[in-house]
Amino acid sequence: MEQVTLNIIDGMIITCYLVGIIGYGISKGKQKSSEDYFLAGRNLTWPIVGISLFAANIGSSTLIGLTADAFKTNIAVYNYEWMAAVVLIIFAIFFMPFYLNSKVYTMPEFLERRYDSRARYFFSIITIVGNVIIDTAAGLYAGNLILKIIFPELDSAIIITLLAIAAAAYTIPGGLSAVVHTEVIQAIILVMGSIALTYFCLDQVGGWSGMMAGLDALNQSGQLNKSSDEVFSLVGSINDPYMPWTGLVFGVPLLGFYFWANNQFMVQRVLSARDLNHGRWGALFAGLLKLPVIFIMIVPGVIAIVLFSDTDISGLNYLIPGSTGMVVCSQLSDCPNMTYPVLIYSLLPVGVLGLVIAGLLAAMSSSISATLNSASTLITMDFILKLKPNLSSKNLVTSGQIATVILVMLAAAWAPQIEKFSSLWEYLQLVLGFIAPPVVSVFLLGLFWKRANANGAFASLLGGLILSMILILSKINHWFPVINDIHFLHTAPLLLLACLVIHICFSLLSAPPSQEKIENMTWTKAIFDQETQELTALVWYKNYRNLAVLLLLLTALIVGYFI
Repeated sequence: MEQVTLNIIDGMIITCYLVGIIGYGISKGKQKSSEDYFLAGRNLTWPIVGISLFAANIGSSTLIGLTADAFKTNIAVYNYEWMAAVVLIIFAIFFMPFYLNSKVYTMPEFLERRYDSRARYFFSIITIVGNVIIDTAAGLYAGNLILKIIFPELDSAIIITLLAIAAAAYTIPGGLSAVVHTEVIQAIILVMGSIALTYFCLDQVGGWSGMMAGLDALNQSGQLNKSSDEVFSLVGSINDPYMPWTGLVFGVPLLGFYFWANNQFMVQRVLSARDLNHGRWGALFAGLLKLPVIFIMIVPGVIAIVLFSDTDISGLNYLIPGSTGMVVCSQLSDCPNMTYPVLIYSLLPVGVLGLVIAGLLAAMSSSISATLNSASTLITMDFILKLKPNLSSKNLVTSGQIATVILVMLAAAWAPQIEKFSSLWEYLQLVLGFIAPPVVSVFLLGLFWKRANANGAFASLLGGLILSMILILSKINHWFPVINDIHFLHTAPLLLLACLVIHICFSLLSAPPSQEKIENMTWTKAIFDQETQELTALVWYKNYRNLAVLLLLLTALIVGYFI
């Protein structure tokens, strides 16, 4: 595959999109108060909430990561997507009422009300770091993968910097309102582009039957160690290197729970909902939007196995770590992160290519703007406001804007480090697997166990951090081979178990929390019964429980087909 040149029509489409979306974001970002800037005035309706959640999640890093992992591991990566629907239902039932009724700005602020300030600041720091090195940096890295092929003479640092400036251009002045309104447009473009790519992929391979026949042919020739039926199977054995069934049962829900129910940059959209019903409907809508991902974002990665496994891509000058330093990648199998770029540049016609690249840049800017805004919210509301409680609303907004500038610079500096991992998706899930367990522990016990206290929460967060750092350093320095060989989807639930034990022990060894800390902050059967009575006044299609059951049934049908 030779170096790619962009047609002038595609270039015009991309340029017009970037200019248009920045202008649109700025126009929608007018705010009168800090609540307008950080939470869009708490007035978002359910379609905006749902689409915004979906767009922030399916950023460029996720899109490229899904396709790359589908090329490497077949469709097992879809388990992360359908599981989101299940997690969002649990989130809507149990957690969302407490978040919205508390009127908090941030998730760390919620932990302070349930525990104390130690939990708040600890979790806030963890979240800010996670937002920078996971979400923002990965989004910039993914955008660099696409544009580096077109502009190989440009240094990656320059491309990443330009992408960061473009994403921050409307986030800094406009706040969350600008973010969510642009995300609606970006989600539409992203889905349209993904559908177009899937169509051309299937057309090139001879349709679904042609894809399955191609996979079987590769299996018979020994180039693929799975039949087409095995490729399209979501459940692996306990020793499966990519998705062991035990990891699917225990690890995937844990990572999903942190991402959807505890992560500031996702929950912030729900906090901005007009009321509880709109928040719940929006969350369920986001879960529904996740289900078609297998057809429009994962299947192209599987088709790449048939079409491009042996393709020479050295002409793209994509560098990967080698024994003698950075070397040019010659085969797609050696650099799966290039799966999506190879697909779009090889198969899409003029005009459609520009639309798809615009969609990818839309996804990148969605995820980056989301994380930048949420991280700046954390810095402003959890630290600056605490240090200077008398700051005016205008000064708080200014502080948030300054924080956004600093964060985007840090993310741009970190982004090139992601190249050291074998795939973008592996990087995302591996880091998330170490961050999530201690956080999930304090939220779960805080909501469902009245005896959980501040000492237990702080000990759990601190102990989880120490254990995570040991595991990360062990992987880097090969200290404990036995531990390093444990799949990260097994490591994460084991780490969660350790955090739960620490939390319980330290809580029992110290005084129980005050009534103020558990009243209206812990779930009870009485809350469920009261809600049941309130829901009787709604027509059936506005009752979120009915909608949740329908979503579960649809999820079961799709997942059942691929088991």
